[in-house]
Amino acid sequence: MILTLVPLHAFGTRYDLPAPLYLFLLGAGAVVFASFLLVLRRPINREVAAGADVPAPPVTRMWPQAAALVVGLLLVAAGLFGSQSVPDNIVPTMFWLVFWIAVPISIAVIGNYWAYLSPLNLIARIAGPRPRLTYPEGFGYWPATVLFFLFACGELVFNAVTTTPANTALITLEYGVLTMIMAAIFGADVWLRHGEVFSVLFATWGRLGWFRFGAPGRRGFFGGLERPFTPSLSRLTFVLLLLVSVSFDGLLATPAWKSFAGSLPSGLRSAAGEFHWGYAIVELVVFVGLIAAIWGLFTGFAAAVRAAGHLDAPLISVVAGLVPSLVPIAFGYLVAHNFGYLAINGQLLIHQVSDPLGTGLNLFGTANYEVNRNLVPTAFIWYFQIALIITV
Repeated sequence: MILTLVPLHAFGTRYDLPAPLYLFLLGAGAVVFASFLLVLRRPINREVAAGADVPAPPVTRMWPQAAALVVGLLLVAAGLFGSQSVPDNIVPTMFWLVFWIAVPISIAVIGNYWAYLSPLNLIARIAGPRPRLTYPEGFGYWPATVLFFLFACGELVFNAVTTTPANTALITLEYGVLTMIMAAIFGADVWLRHGEVFSVLFATWGRLGWFRFGAPGRRGFFGGLERPFTPSLSRLTFVLLLLVSVSFDGLLATPAWKSFAGSLPSGLRSAAGEFHWGYAIVELVVFVGLIAAIWGLFTGFAAAVRAAGHLDAPLISVVAGLVPSLVPIAFGYLVAHNFGYLAINGQLLIHQVSDPLGTGLNLFGTANYEVNRNLVPTAFIWYFQIALIITV
């Protein structure tokens, strides 16, 4: 069975918001400003123990991680040897929809359970029980930050290439090998806490979740945000990328961007679903520019807060104390922006579990399931997005 979906987002259907872009930008700015005012009035515990930002991976039973590793290897095989039709092969859906979007959302609600399941933790511990080289202090969180940026580019800029089953499988396999090599060099504990992007990413989202799973902070929603992030440029850039990546994703869906893209010279345009280097470079420049703009805006707010509050702390420490206020906003945007995407394209799993390789199997009798595009009314998606962004 061949399902045809419009290849937007990583893949699949996207819904534009009903109001003009500038209204949402103004609303977002107002929410951020209000958050800063609240943070200014609420003292934050700055006495964070070394390394408490990203907790050490727990020493736990190996079988859940081993089982996850087996599943991961089976998915890699499915991507390499199964059908290369994106809607028919389970691999792109499992990686770009479930792992990249649904898992972070669940962690932000429940807490960071991933450390107990991660096959990457198992690989790292086997490869790097002890460090062979000392991790340079200047590296900070830059390896994880750069990798996060690259994965975000894979979803948003290079998606016509990266979301094919074979390429998704290769990315997964290559990243596992990279984790093994870096853990062997610097040791599993150090690499998982500073360089392994998903450990850092899920530890960040996990600060919002109800359960702490050994991480610092009180139990309860947003309990992990009572402690500031490590006051380093690399760590704070990583956290800001949570907001910038989903904001950039939303920007690409707006009529304003589509009008801009349509006005580009012919050498820079890209047809829907097709990869074009010229257009990719334009998107990359805008993405990097958006990161720089958000950093500049945030630093300006932090400087204003430091001046208004007569704080003698370094500016980077003030930024670290304020950044937690952005994580719930980023979560609201993440859920709002991807709600329709998950509801519609998540249905692909119903037929893919019966025919994971897209080769004509029907293991559970659901291989002929047709995606219901009207499962959730478009108007409901629109106003759910607005309500969630305002509420969070």
